[in-house]
Amino acid sequence: MKQILNRLINHESISSEEAKQVLVNISKGDYNQSQIASFLTVYMMRSITIEELKGFRDALLEMCIPVDLKGYNGIDLCGTGGDGKNTFNISTLASFVTAGAGVNVTKHGNYGVSSVSGSSNVLEHLGVKFTRDVDFLKECLNKASICILHAPLFHPAMKNVAPIRKELGVKTFFNMLGPMVNPSFPPHQMVGVFSLELLRLYGYLYQNTYKNYTIVHALDGYDEISLTGTSKVVKNHSEFMLDPSYFDIETLSQEAIYGGNTIESAATIFKHILDGHGTEAQNNVVCANAALAIDTVKQTGLQNAFEMAKESLLNGEAKKRFETLVTLSKNQ
Repeated sequence: MKQILNRLINHESISSEEAKQVLVNISKGDYNQSQIASFLTVYMMRSITIEELKGFRDALLEMCIPVDLKGYNGIDLCGTGGDGKNTFNISTLASFVTAGAGVNVTKHGNYGVSSVSGSSNVLEHLGVKFTRDVDFLKECLNKASICILHAPLFHPAMKNVAPIRKELGVKTFFNMLGPMVNPSFPPHQMVGVFSLELLRLYGYLYQNTYKNYTIVHALDGYDEISLTGTSKVVKNHSEFMLDPSYFDIETLSQEAIYGGNTIESAATIFKHILDGHGTEAQNNVVCANAALAIDTVKQTGLQNAFEMAKESLLNGEAKKRFETLVTLSKNQ
């Protein structure tokens, strides 16, 4: 590790294989906490290369506990986090809206590290149980069209890193990796990233996979379609700019999609929107993100997908999926 750190501190990069080996060694407990913290810190101060990101991704996918959900043609809606914007749980809500529109969702998530409330925080608070029991996960998909894959259960190799990430409390390259390492290997992915540079890296890595993907970044810094301005969208065979006028809606203020200061307040906002009491701004931003996911799988066109998302949210289908998931969790 000392040699790797010296090279990184001298602004050198490491190969894909070296990056992969570092994560394998971390999982084996070969390094002390100070070395791991230093390694994470270096990547907060310099850009990650495509080769390094690929190596980290490959290591986590090789070391994960895979779950076979192949027959469900699922999509994962997942943001990198780390945008520092403290929005409410948009992609988690969009996941239930997508499920309510008839698309199976295999949602990969975790506790918040650099944000107040990650998807796992709010779902756990509201009664969703996390498990890697494949029969239970399939039952969730069969009855609710969505299952939750809580990252720490499927990536035990990273237990040495979790407490350090929590203590650091800022985004690290693990934020970049989260959406790439879903243990069910879903064929579809809608992912939001926190920078244009990461959008470029993701686009490069995803084009060399089997995935059908949509990658988004809002140009004012959000790791999702924020509707506070223009977003860049990259798909398998196209890329384009998307602004609120495309959906015939108003540009939003940052305050309109704020997420609260505690897990409790995040959960209150989550339920309020799901219950059909969200503001027009909250509903629109959730449905815009769900529309991208629905269109990724169904190829309906974004405007049709937006209408499908609104119907799912406003007629209670999204809420029904959530309540089914909570009921299944209680009976598990």
